[in-house]
Amino acid sequence: MATVTSAAVAIPSFTGLKAAGAAKVNATAKVSASASAVPRLSIKASLKDVGVAVAATAASALLASNAMAIEVLLGSDDGGLAFVPNSFSISPGEKIVFKNNAGFPHNVVFDEDEIPSGVDAGKISMSEEDLLNGPGETYAVTLTEKGSYSFYCSPHQGAGMVGKVTVN
Repeated sequence: MATVTSAAVAIPSFTGLKAAGAAKVNATAKVSASASAVPRLSIKASLKDVGVAVAATAASALLASNAMAIEVLLGSDDGGLAFVPNSFSISPGEKIVFKNNAGFPHNVVFDEDEIPSGVDAGKISMSEEDLLNGPGETYAVTLTEKGSYSFYCSPHQGAGMVGKVTVN
């Protein structure tokens, strides 16, 4: 183990050092100022970059959590008249995107007798006359009140095209 005394060590001033220069200070031991200063600057810059990246990721996750969406297909891949999935749970404020897949035209109507009290079915439903006619057309709704919501496709309700979402 080495012992350092104040008489044997000269502490150089690092003021005015240039990162590109490899200035050496004569003391009891030779010290390369750029060798120790550059990594510290790099580390500080790296930590700053990591901090910015972490903050950006956290902000994105927060925004994304408020804008999370579940996609429900209107019509199964084999042409069946069904919502896929036909029963699912979401969090309050989560968006549901109903997307035309097969067997259209379709629409999404929430049953006014099977939704939480105080929720206006007309505000969250498509009208029974409005239809999604083409592939990939969508209807989106955001449910904020907790409870169970039953919905159906008015042209295909008789064929069993019904679904249920629970807002937890």
